[in-house]
Amino acid sequence: MSFDQGTGSLGSVIAVRGSRATAVFPFGSASNAVRSRATVGKFVGILSGASLLVSAVTDVTLKNDGGNGVSQPSTLATLDIIGEIRNYKEPGARFVRGVGDYPAIGDSVQLLGSEELRIIFDKSNSAVIEIGRLQLDQELKAYIDVNEMLSKHFAVLGTTGVGKSSAVALLLQKVVEARPDLHVLILDVHNEYRSCFGDRALALSPRNMRLPFWMFNFEELIDIFFSGRKDFVEEIDVLADLIPIAKANYNNGPAVASRTLAVKRPDAVGPRYSVDTPVPYRIADLMALIDAQMGKLENRALISHYKRLIARIESVSADPRYAFIFERANVGGDTMADRIGHMFFKSHTGVPVTIFQLAGFPSEVVDSLVSVIARLAFDLGQWSDGGKPLLLVCEEAHRYISADRTLGFGPTRRAVSRIAKEGRKYGVFLGLVTQRPAELDATILSQCSTLFAMRMTNDRDQALLHAAVPDTAADLLSFLPSLGTGEVFAFGEGVALPTRIRLSRLAPHELPKSEAVGGKALDDAQGVAAIVNRWRGGREGDRASEPAPTPGELTLAF
Repeated sequence: MSFDQGTGSLGSVIAVRGSRATAVFPFGSASNAVRSRATVGKFVGILSGASLLVSAVTDVTLKNDGGNGVSQPSTLATLDIIGEIRNYKEPGARFVRGVGDYPAIGDSVQLLGSEELRIIFDKSNSAVIEIGRLQLDQELKAYIDVNEMLSKHFAVLGTTGVGKSSAVALLLQKVVEARPDLHVLILDVHNEYRSCFGDRALALSPRNMRLPFWMFNFEELIDIFFSGRKDFVEEIDVLADLIPIAKANYNNGPAVASRTLAVKRPDAVGPRYSVDTPVPYRIADLMALIDAQMGKLENRALISHYKRLIARIESVSADPRYAFIFERANVGGDTMADRIGHMFFKSHTGVPVTIFQLAGFPSEVVDSLVSVIARLAFDLGQWSDGGKPLLLVCEEAHRYISADRTLGFGPTRRAVSRIAKEGRKYGVFLGLVTQRPAELDATILSQCSTLFAMRMTNDRDQALLHAAVPDTAADLLSFLPSLGTGEVFAFGEGVALPTRIRLSRLAPHELPKSEAVGGKALDDAQGVAAIVNRWRGGREGDRASEPAPTPGELTLAF
């Protein structure tokens, strides 16, 4: 192993405070070319015994007043100590995070050469993915430890237009190659990721997805029926009483169900069902139970609640926009295993990525749909004892886990939070993507141990990141406003050091392309009629010019 000896000593340590040191670089201590490279954002090494302490330069100041014990013009540099190369200059030299022995006053400081950078960043084991080149040295590849990134969750943050979607697509393509056992689920708000994966992804939209209403839990179903309105308390109570009976009717037969009507009675026989048990039942049976219950009422004021409930269920279940939930929901009986298989298992879909194209779904049910997907992903991991690794990628994550807890849908927040806090125990991992970090729940973001920060100028966004990254890396965030498009600062467990990376370019056919906008122009004669037809049907697949589904997009109805 040959270390670069041409840089010479830049200077020496004159102060140490915790993990931060101050060094002085006197003029003439090294060549002008070398000294000029020792500026903010660069890495230097402090020679300390048999180790080289790796430090980031976060501030430089010219001093020529003779202060700080310096009698000639010099450069003062603030150094954040991040890790160390142990057994420096030995064949077994290796980089580790953290510091065993802190520097002493007078320890020599040098600029890191190519060999030192290679020890730190160049990984060759199978658990890494290459995502670009180091800004420090374009000859060195930038690697991410994929297992560390996944097992402790990750987030991609940056303002609109900085290449965030391309960065996500690049990361996921590399992850799929490195982890063939993993199934990736993408909540695609803008319908832009299908082009990134070609025939390696199944894109689900209302035209080819069937997710029966009985797979929704009670809160999710109530949100679909009543759209979050608070003035249906009596109606919700009726459903809470009758849905378990409808489930018993379907699964045990009416005779058993009439006795299990006492989910509350001690003499009930047969399986007992709660409002959240994911077993089939018929909307027709539920309506019949509501009608029968209404016939026993004498208080006409209460009857109006039942009539309003029946009208609401009929209206929603007949709405063509909700056909993917209610249409043919009971065809084939209990199809839960098949539905989960086609969403979450490569053995069923033949591909490692499932893209949920949320822009095609009614906005009123998107929150409930995301809640179901996240909840099923966690439950699948839990009940399989971690035997089915899943990665859930949330685009526009601030929509579902807002910092303002009064916003959004409670069950969605709980489902995503559960993955963030407990998912790694069951092989269910989380990737958050947002252009508004300040609006993201800081508690959930703090569970992401690898952060990819792209250009952002908002002070609130940067303040949130300051709280999320280690103190030794926080000063590097001041560089975020100056990052170029396609550049990222990577922090955390997935990278050796907080560092600036120029991401690899995707091929033109792999770039994200939104299918939610930019459709084919319609002339006045046919355009209005086509728009109205789609409007009434509410189906993405009603586009006359849309090609037939590919084999990977075949409908999941049974």
